[in-house]
Order: sequence, then C-alpha cells, then structure tokens
Amino acid sequence: MPKFFMESNNAAEIESGPFIITGEDAAHIARVLRMKAGEQLTVCDCRGFDYFCEIVETRPEAVSLRLLEKRKSVSEPGVKVTLYQGLPKGDKMDLIVQKSVELGVTEIVPVITLRSVSRPDGKSLSKKVERWNRIAAEAAKQSGRGILPEVKPAVDFEKAISAMAAHELSLILYEQNGGSLREHLKNVPQSVGVLIGPEGGFDITEAEYARSHGVETAGMGPRILRTETAPLCALSVIMYASGNL
Repeated sequence: MPKFFMESNNAAEIESGPFIITGEDAAHIARVLRMKAGEQLTVCDCRGFDYFCEIVETRPEAVSLRLLEKRKSVSEPGVKVTLYQGLPKGDKMDLIVQKSVELGVTEIVPVITLRSVSRPDGKSLSKKVERWNRIAAEAAKQSGRGILPEVKPAVDFEKAISAMAAHELSLILYEQNGGSLREHLKNVPQSVGVLIGPEGGFDITEAEYARSHGVETAGMGPRILRTETAPLCALSVIMYASGNL
C-alpha cells in the first residue's frame, strides 16, 4: 500500500474530517500511481502513527482522503540510533543515507573530520543536505517507516562529540584499542550514537579526544570496511542485537 508523510501538526485534521494531500504527493498519486476514488493508501504523521485512508477524490493538485483506521506504526525499532557520518567524497553519502533509513536510523549527522577529503563550502553543503533529506524521505516511504528520519546540517568533529553525550551509548568505530561492537551491545541501550570515519579513517588525536569525552571505542572485526559499508554493517548489528532485525 502506498505510504505518504504529513506534517505532524496535521494529525488532528485527518482525524476530524476529510484530509487533503496537495503538492508533489498529490501529483504522484494522481499522475504516477493513477489511484482512483475508493482505493486505499497510508499516511504517516512522522510521530510513529499510521493512518489508513480511502481516497474520496483524486486530482493532480489535491487528493481528498477519508480516515479508515489509525494504528501505531510497527516498523519503528525500539532503539533510537543517530549516525554521525564522516563526510565522504563523491556520491557515497547518497547510498549511506538511503540504506541507513531503510535499516532504521533515527537521524544522520554529517561530520567534517581531519581526514575528510570532501570539504564543500556552506552553500554547496546546504544543497547537499537538502538532497540527502529528499533521499531520506523517499527511503522512508519505500521502507514503510513510522517517522521521517532527518539529515542534520554538517558539524565539525568536536561538535559531534559534544552531541553524542546525549545518547545512552556512544561509540566511535576505530580499528585500534577497542572491543568488538557485539561486546558493547550486551546490555541493549535505548539510544545509540555511532561515529564513522571518512575514507581515511580517524586521526589518532580524534580517537583519543572521543575517548576522553566518554565515547567508547568499538571495532568491526579484522577487516577494514569502506566508509559506506561500515555504517550499514554497524546499524545491522545494532538492530539485530536489540531484536529489531
């Protein structure tokens, strides 16, 4: 069943009466999916609730819906994971965002590290973040998520470490002096922050800085994973250990 997201403050509107979808989503329903009155679709409020609706009227500029049933989304994992991703070069971040959303990430924070090759200026980076959020939204729809994971504006390494203090468990994936990721997940936390390096990995000073600020070091086995592989592997392990995969 097709799924669309609405602003969370519109939840009361969809419960009280006919709800109207406009803009690109309306055009997609009418022109691409060619859905008609009487067919059903799902609308999500971005807060973990799904609204199963019947189409009343379809026009390219507006689609009118009638609420059939409201349910709590069953697709959201019980653990909230924030991915702090060292900014990679090229289009690797597109893949990281798409697959991380499919795997259940809550939000993604691009991080500029000492070894980040990609260092776009503010305007260019802002456009990239907009594109990544569009990719995240499409991945959320495709995978039936109950929230719309957000790609945050990029931050430097120190700001990322500071933000990670808010998580119950904070990890930096570093190949030296760290226990396995599995060992860190013996007691499953409710909130995890995972920091992944760019193509060149982390400088030793960054790893030491992270450890000195309460971020635990974790390894991913004897093989060196690419920057676009490591976050997907880490998310899969976290979701499996927490019973969400």
